[in-house]
Amino acid sequence: MSACAVCGSREASLLLRGSDSLYHTTSREFGVVRCGRCGLMRLDADPSPEELRQWYPANYWFAPDQGAAGRLEESYRRLVLRDHVAFVERAMRSSPAQGPLLDVGCGGGLFLGMMRERGFRVAGLDFSCDAAATAWRQQKAPAVCAGLEHAPFPAGSCAAVTMFHVLEHLSDPRAYLNAARDLLAPEGRLVIQVPNAACWQFKALGARWNGLDVPRHLFDYRDRDIERLLEECGFTVLRRKYFSLRDNPAGLATSIAPDLDPMARRVRAVPETGGARLFKDLVYLGLVVASLLPTLLEAAFHAGSTVMLEARVR
Repeated sequence: MSACAVCGSREASLLLRGSDSLYHTTSREFGVVRCGRCGLMRLDADPSPEELRQWYPANYWFAPDQGAAGRLEESYRRLVLRDHVAFVERAMRSSPAQGPLLDVGCGGGLFLGMMRERGFRVAGLDFSCDAAATAWRQQKAPAVCAGLEHAPFPAGSCAAVTMFHVLEHLSDPRAYLNAARDLLAPEGRLVIQVPNAACWQFKALGARWNGLDVPRHLFDYRDRDIERLLEECGFTVLRRKYFSLRDNPAGLATSIAPDLDPMARRVRAVPETGGARLFKDLVYLGLVVASLLPTLLEAAFHAGSTVMLEARVR
């Protein structure tokens, strides 16, 4: 059994069992356990790098095609990414730090492209070489295929480092946080976002909650878990945000109807006619719209299904 990322304990009790209900990369059932010392949830497995690669489809990250549907989808993603952009823009403008914004796990680079359009210097990292190439080609965002521990940037050179839905995938999140701390310039900002296991959605849905994403999420953080981890890695938390227009409503919709999730259907190459695809997309969009009010409500009580934090080096 893997050790707890926060307190290091190997004491744990089984909380639930789940499988890959989204991308169907494996039929194996996994246990999710709760740490007996601090309460952090984690996958009851210690996967090898080969196993981990099998659980990530080749087209796991998003890049639009060049047709009308692709352009429409990118317009939608630009709309729902605006609160991420606003959160990071405020963090960077409140800091005197100089240097580029480094987005870790940049995928196809849309967030970086939007920040570049606002006048910021940007760079990206991703484990997928295809994703890094797409970010550079489509968003004009310099990106490299690498892990953060091996990022080709000098120490103290970055004005900000962002990690959206990265830490929950890592077996050693402290290594990434320590690397981010070393890369940040004085008064630079770290912005991270993770699913929040203290949310109302998890309490209501249990193993069906999309934020667990078994087996790709190795740790399932509550807001207090991630804050403790940041503090122990030398950061001071400055701001918290419990709502994401991109993630919270869509996450609830996917929890309710995972087979309707457009990305999951694309990744699994589900055979469907044009009419069937349109119908499923419209039903899913209706679920997302219907999920907006309850996800706003839970976020108002600091129980949103994601938490975004701004921090600086202490």
